[in-house]
Amino acid sequence: MIAHVVNPGSSSVKLACAFIQPSENPALPGQLRLELTRAEVPLLGPPGERDLAALTRAVLDVTADWPAPDALAARGGWLGRVAAGTYRVTPELAAYAAAEGRDGLGSMLALGVARARGVPAYVVDPQSVNELLPEARETGVRGVKREARFHALNARAVARRAAYEVGQRFQDARVVVAHLGATTSVTAFDRGRAVDTSGTGPDGGPLGALQAGPLPASALLRLAGEEDPASLLRRLASGSGVLALTGSANLREIEAREAEDPAVLAAAAALVHQACKAIGEQCGALPARPDALAITGGIARWDALVDRIERRLSWIAPVIVVPGELELEALAEGVGRVLLGLEAPREWTPPVPEGPQPQEAP
Repeated sequence: MIAHVVNPGSSSVKLACAFIQPSENPALPGQLRLELTRAEVPLLGPPGERDLAALTRAVLDVTADWPAPDALAARGGWLGRVAAGTYRVTPELAAYAAAEGRDGLGSMLALGVARARGVPAYVVDPQSVNELLPEARETGVRGVKREARFHALNARAVARRAAYEVGQRFQDARVVVAHLGATTSVTAFDRGRAVDTSGTGPDGGPLGALQAGPLPASALLRLAGEEDPASLLRRLASGSGVLALTGSANLREIEAREAEDPAVLAAAAALVHQACKAIGEQCGALPARPDALAITGGIARWDALVDRIERRLSWIAPVIVVPGELELEALAEGVGRVLLGLEAPREWTPPVPEGPQPQEAP
């Protein structure tokens, strides 16, 4: 099977031609084999002023020499509270994602490219996936609920890979995934379902390259009195963390300074400590000991730091390290499971204000 993959980022649209083959292991049918050819198309102008038709033509031009696809796979935008899975892109889904304004470009772009190619389009594990347990959503303040804000696409792909590494099917395994990068999140997967998460950005997650990590409520109240809410939220999500502690968010540079810079030593120690605490917390969200722990994201390339985390946590479960992100692979695998008949595609319906709990992932 062949899928073309579309993944818009902040400055470019990452593309891939994915050759998808079934698993060679009958016991792990979801462990697909992938071969990717990659390309990029730059994004010009702010989101509200981008010419979708011109961008669609650019993607079609860049991929013109690629083998004809069986389907298009894209990163989904904000679709309301939905279960994990691979959703068929309809005009209604794409319009809703675009109207929400949160990374809706992928759905719109995939729909246009798929129509030109004469194949179906899908989005995989949209960012608004929310399968948290009811007790994980509850807080001690009436009317305030926790939502699932985490690196859903990459975390789920890494959780699958970690399950396969320890010889289990994803739907049978319990895995905790720590995504450590510019922003962070730590998420507990129980037999395919993300039952709890630390959150990410200003809503939670340990210290990251740019993310503040947890702060005392009293400190938040003081900061809120010093600057406007939008500015404070931006600072907590993208102007804090290792950057604030060391003056840089370039992890290669920071790693090189670690041996002689006390500020880097202190930041690394805090990062390790907070990551280990958050992973332990999510282990407690599972009904039994996890089968694997996984560390992913850009910080997973910092070998000495990851080694310290592994030494502190390996008594819990095997630690699987997957540096960087697997977003293109995750999109290809999601549509591949549909094309190979391992999963049925999901049909999206517009959310209602007070809907039922989302269906568990298969």
